[in-house]
Amino acid sequence: MIVTTAAATALRRATTVASTRSMSAITGVRGREIIDSRGNPTVEVDLTTANGTFTASVPSGASTGAYEAVELRDGGSRYMGKGVSQAVKNVNTILADAVKGIDVTDQRAVDDAMLKADGTPNKGNLGANAILGISLAASKAGAAAKGVPLWKHYADIAGNPTPDVLPVPCFNVINGGEHAGNKLAFQEFFIIPTGAETFSESMQIGCEVFHNLKKVIKSKFGGDATLIGDEGGFAPPCDVESGLQMLMEATEAAGYLDKVSVGLDVASSEFKVAGKNQYDLDFKTKGADKDASLLLSGDELIQFYKDMIAKYPIVTIEDPFDQDDWDNWTKFCKEVGKDVQIVGDDLTVTNPVKIQEAIKLGSANCLLLKVNQIGSISESIDAVKLSKQNGWGVMCSHRSGETEDCYIADLAVGLSTGEIKTGAPCRGERTAKYNQLLRIEEQLGGAAKFPGVNFRKPGWMG
Repeated sequence: MIVTTAAATALRRATTVASTRSMSAITGVRGREIIDSRGNPTVEVDLTTANGTFTASVPSGASTGAYEAVELRDGGSRYMGKGVSQAVKNVNTILADAVKGIDVTDQRAVDDAMLKADGTPNKGNLGANAILGISLAASKAGAAAKGVPLWKHYADIAGNPTPDVLPVPCFNVINGGEHAGNKLAFQEFFIIPTGAETFSESMQIGCEVFHNLKKVIKSKFGGDATLIGDEGGFAPPCDVESGLQMLMEATEAAGYLDKVSVGLDVASSEFKVAGKNQYDLDFKTKGADKDASLLLSGDELIQFYKDMIAKYPIVTIEDPFDQDDWDNWTKFCKEVGKDVQIVGDDLTVTNPVKIQEAIKLGSANCLLLKVNQIGSISESIDAVKLSKQNGWGVMCSHRSGETEDCYIADLAVGLSTGEIKTGAPCRGERTAKYNQLLRIEEQLGGAAKFPGVNFRKPGWMG
């Protein structure tokens, strides 16, 4: 009788497990072409299990690193060559066949099946945009199958036992570089509410400084200068230092000088002079009007950064040098990296191989996490864990071409990145992410933590 009872119990357990797996197996995948925030096509995927249909969409960058995974575009005249119908076809055929029947709670199995189907190191056959669409949709389905929020599911996948840290937002409020039509070389200027006590307070500070900045810019340059760029920030006709001065002026007017730090995304690969140790900070100007004094050597650019750090409360600088300029990266990080976060974006492209090289050389001390640079959730988590285990910070990031999907908010909390950049508190595709973080803060309740000035080491470190 004892044996019979034990056998019956084991049978019931096996039946329950099998039933759960069948409920969470992928039964359908459908991709489509939708439009991103810059008016270009991108990939959206519906993934179906017995629990329902789960939808995810893929972002796209404007200033992209040379070593990013391949974003498959159609070419030709349709959408000026930027159509993604071939990527969508790959979603609906080869990739759908590869993942059907796989349990969505096993994210690694889903992603590995797609990587095997593609067969290249950079997803050049089927497209990172096709693979990522399914990977993201599968992660949402996996969370639903387990009955947990998406941020908790990401934490479970990564092995993070304490997903209770909200990220410090880095609001990109002045746009330059490839993101704006002004002459400004540096791509992004951040206000960072490191002195806030909670994420909610950091949002209030960010919004109030943003509105004060609009007044400051309007008073100096007129109303046309308050038109917004791709990521919701303003694009005034300023230079680097006057941009930083306006950030401080707006922060003071809002009453938050004691609570706000600032940061830069230089995106310097966009203005590196080919074949020379030079950077052209007037790269948007052609002909006789070009300012020769803004053509700087690597050492001169390092000194320029140091001067700005000495004058302003700069706590983070992203992509200060070209993606192949390892010597200047390494020199700069060793000289200022203790006090200032040096963020690898084009340098590391969320790729463990590139991250390991930067760790070995001491070229950076923070990863910019962009899931579409590597092309799957599993590989993104690998990149975050490698970075954290080596003492790096991690900044979770949007792209300039975004959708209304807000998964990066859940990713930032689930992986305890401690910091996030997803534009200004303006434009719906940007505020969607900030609003999701406000919801997560509410879900966490009293357990929610805000790292403030400790954003580089926010608890769980891989």
